[in-house]
Amino acid sequence: MPDKLRLLVAIANYGSKNDEYLARVVAEYRSMPYDVDVVLLSNIRKELGPGVEVVVGLPARDPWSLPFAHRQIFANRLSDYDIFIYSEDDILITGRNVRAFLRVQGALPKDEIPGFMRYEQGPSGAVNYPDVHGVFHWAPDSVRRRGEFTLAFFTNEHSAAYMVAREQLEQAINSGGFLVKPHQGKYDLLCTGATDIYTECGLQKLICISHLDEFLIHHLPNKYVGTAYGVDDHELRRQIQVLLRIGQNGCDTASLFQTESKLKVGRYSKNYYEPVVPEVIEAIPSGVRSVLSIGCGWGAMESHLAKKGLRVFAVPLDPVIPGGAESAGVEIIPGDFAHALRELAGTKFDCLLLSNVLHLVPNPTEVLLSFAALLPAGGTTVAVAPNMARLASTWKALRGDPSAAARGGYEKTGVHRVSQGVLRDWFRSTGMKVEKVLHLVPESAGEIRRLALSVLRPWMADEFVVVARKRAVSSTG
Repeated sequence: MPDKLRLLVAIANYGSKNDEYLARVVAEYRSMPYDVDVVLLSNIRKELGPGVEVVVGLPARDPWSLPFAHRQIFANRLSDYDIFIYSEDDILITGRNVRAFLRVQGALPKDEIPGFMRYEQGPSGAVNYPDVHGVFHWAPDSVRRRGEFTLAFFTNEHSAAYMVAREQLEQAINSGGFLVKPHQGKYDLLCTGATDIYTECGLQKLICISHLDEFLIHHLPNKYVGTAYGVDDHELRRQIQVLLRIGQNGCDTASLFQTESKLKVGRYSKNYYEPVVPEVIEAIPSGVRSVLSIGCGWGAMESHLAKKGLRVFAVPLDPVIPGGAESAGVEIIPGDFAHALRELAGTKFDCLLLSNVLHLVPNPTEVLLSFAALLPAGGTTVAVAPNMARLASTWKALRGDPSAAARGGYEKTGVHRVSQGVLRDWFRSTGMKVEKVLHLVPESAGEIRRLALSVLRPWMADEFVVVARKRAVSSTG
């Protein structure tokens, strides 16, 4: 490696909306003590001064294909640079980030790359991590030590930027997964442009959790602060501490079930950060005093119930996620289904809560039957499941949208195709009587939601809430 590191930076910049952020990003690269060349990828001509090459043109008709334009440029200049950086025009990568990458990369095998995580900052200074939302989570069994560093895999590989050394870029190119036409993969077109390096080229992105601050990059618009996208600093640091303990002590890393479907963009996957859903809370009978939640994520609903004075137990999705519930007094039962059933043997609960679990497990009736044994006669089960037969999904499926419907069996899609009738059959086969099915129509339906006839609600609902009771065992003789 030469005395002075050579960096090639490619920045995707469509239109002029983000030019304010772009100027700051370019200034940061110019301030670095390296030989840095910047290539701006744009749909319009711009002049950004010396040291910035502007390449105009889209790889495909879709404007979101612009991120793919950097790949051939990197390949053409492979031998001229030591480090290659791609980013969107509002991602601030600093000299500290580059130094941290170089230090950690030297401790990793050739198929692992140190990755970055975006952060945002609100007007009050509060920090938000927008990549931590929905189906995305830490893989507890991915924690590993590499020399002085501890790293782990976060299932959202997208951070709108990546950094790679020459040797690994060459490996990516040789894999056949890098120099490809614009396409939509696990993520949408825009995000796929920045993530194929990890998902299609035999390389794995790992976050250095022992030195997390050095691998945080600022998403300058701060646009997701105060929205459902992201967690605050306290929650992320809590998760990191659990991962570090796993790395030190080698404790149980079992996950409850495969939470992500095999469908495009993770359709129908389990949301690790489910909010409190009033209709679900209200579906729990007023006389209930104890609840067992199967498939608890970060525990908003479980915490809400505990604060109402109920005794709440929870079998979490994994050992990392349920800290919020635990701090609210929820009693956590870690491990897989079999371990949870052994731990709870002989215990009775007034109510079982299964929120978006049944359609994702291999045998939903087996799960229902196993945990129904913990209910007394007359005990209640409240289950939430997606409505895969809703009109919007059916229309998208007819138009060929691959994310719209779960076509094929469980082995192919990772989900069971759920309808109101399927749910009733599952409960009936396990000896429970369905008392009612609620239809959760999205707020986005607006006026239609308020005016819809009851007969249409099953076709408009995003989710079903099933309320069932355990029948008494009849005696004979």
